[in-house]
Amino acid sequence: MESIAGALLEIQRGAEEVLLLDALKEKLSRGKPLRIKAGFDPTAPDLHLGHTVLLNKLRQFQELGHEALFLIGDFTGMIGDPTGKNVTRKPLTREEVSANACTYESQIYKILDPEKTVVMFNSEWMGKMSAADLIQLSSKQTVARMLERDDFKKRYANNQSIAIHEFIYPLVQGYDSVVMQADVELGGTDQKFNLLMGRELQRQYGQEQQVVLTMPLLEGLDGVQKMSKSLSNYIGVTDAPDDMFGKIMSISDDLMWRYYELLSFRSVGEIEGFKRDIRDGKNPRDIKFILAKEIVERFHSAATADSSQKNFIARFQKGVIPDDMPEVVIDADGKKSLIANVLKKAGLVASTSEAMRMIKQGAARIDGERVENQKLEIASGTTHTYQVGKRRFARIEIK
Repeated sequence: MESIAGALLEIQRGAEEVLLLDALKEKLSRGKPLRIKAGFDPTAPDLHLGHTVLLNKLRQFQELGHEALFLIGDFTGMIGDPTGKNVTRKPLTREEVSANACTYESQIYKILDPEKTVVMFNSEWMGKMSAADLIQLSSKQTVARMLERDDFKKRYANNQSIAIHEFIYPLVQGYDSVVMQADVELGGTDQKFNLLMGRELQRQYGQEQQVVLTMPLLEGLDGVQKMSKSLSNYIGVTDAPDDMFGKIMSISDDLMWRYYELLSFRSVGEIEGFKRDIRDGKNPRDIKFILAKEIVERFHSAATADSSQKNFIARFQKGVIPDDMPEVVIDADGKKSLIANVLKKAGLVASTSEAMRMIKQGAARIDGERVENQKLEIASGTTHTYQVGKRRFARIEIK
């Protein structure tokens, strides 16, 4: 294990907050491997790079000699975490949760060392808990304490409903830490209340309290909102390599440094060197190439990363339209179609609002010409090549 000072420097890299730092120093000073917990509810079958921020931190702990406890919240996933929601979140069925959980292990081992990772499911203990046991757990906290949580407080003040089962979620997440005897729990900044609940329940059950480490929420491709599939601003860990490479290359130069900090395994010194290179006149695109290749190699292979870079240069820097461009036919009944509807129906955008946004940003083209008018109507009986961003093309016939 590294020196305590060196270990702390690595642990705090990119972290938003460490509660409590002195307690972590004391735990590290014992020279024994710590149990590091990170939990994920299987609410969707695939992870995206925003999820990997925690996985990367978990990997750092592994490299420092500690044990990673990867918790799949197959029980809590059926409750539904209300964090950040202004309405009651719809719980998932057992079948939905189980199907999603099956995909997680193969994805996490693209980052974590399987030999140093313990995968656990909280249904293993929560599924055995009786109604009396759950009531006993519920007695550990008060309604007043639960209403200290920001989203609950806002909903209560606005006379919005809060279902009783939503209070159960942070209790179960906290109880997971008791069962797992976690020394450190990792989570996003939006999970702080739940993470502290783990500390409180460990104290009540007579255990040494875990240290809480929060990580920032990674912004999506738009550089504004957090990465989310629902916002179509995400990079999935199962994305095709060329798509993954192209998406990374599409982020702004400023956002690139955020991605380096939270997603790259390169040292702080290397990243500072890249910043000096740009100040000395190097093209930021070349530094972004390094990041894109690192991420694609992590989830695919080094050879694939090289190939994706060559494809990117050929396709976008030289203006070459892809050979495998899809052919789409849209039946408009002989009427004109709004450009936003055309882009959506062709699958080039997820929604008409995204189409309007891309047009406003100057990222939509027809036969290579930029679309300036968001209200542009496309006549039936026409066929053109449509492009959105640098990666999405389609030859669309309007009937």
